Amino acid sequence: MAVVEIKKFNEPILRRKCSGVQKIDREIKDIIVDMAQTMEKESGFGLAAPQVGISKRIIVIRTDSGGRRILVLINPKIISKSKEIEELEEGCLSFPSIFLKIKRPKKVEVKGTDINGREVIFNADGIFARVLQHEVDHLDGILFFSRLKFFPKIKFLLKHPLIKL
Repeated sequence: MAVVEIKKFNEPILRRKCSGVQKIDREIKDIIVDMAQTMEKESGFGLAAPQVGISKRIIVIRTDSGGRRILVLINPKIISKSKEIEELEEGCLSFPSIFLKIKRPKKVEVKGTDINGREVIFNADGIFARVLQHEVDHLDGILFFSRLKFFPKIKFLLKHPLIKL
């Protein structure tokens, strides 16, 4: 088990849709441990497998402020979103020191598989819902700045010319 390198903004893997996990074996569990350790070292709230160079539908999310509780979701899917939207600042470990105001649904219902292969379905709101949506976006190859409207996105890209659309 080890802390692994986080892929940065222009890495092609960050823009690809990930494949589903078919079997939760030792390799998948080792990936999860590495992701959790990496997220902890980088003081992140969540981390998706493509951010560590693995094109699998796996996310880890810190569920408490002390970082002792970590939610693992394999093949997560957002099955419903609230109509209520809120705009909050988001950051991303793949975009160090960049924070953007992103609009997202305030609540979501999520379905996935836990590390033991059991199906889980739950509702999330607040920051937890936001982190879930951000990490599931990563699994679909969607980067958080892609959620900006046209003019804020152009302004962002002009401010950060090394980042490709």
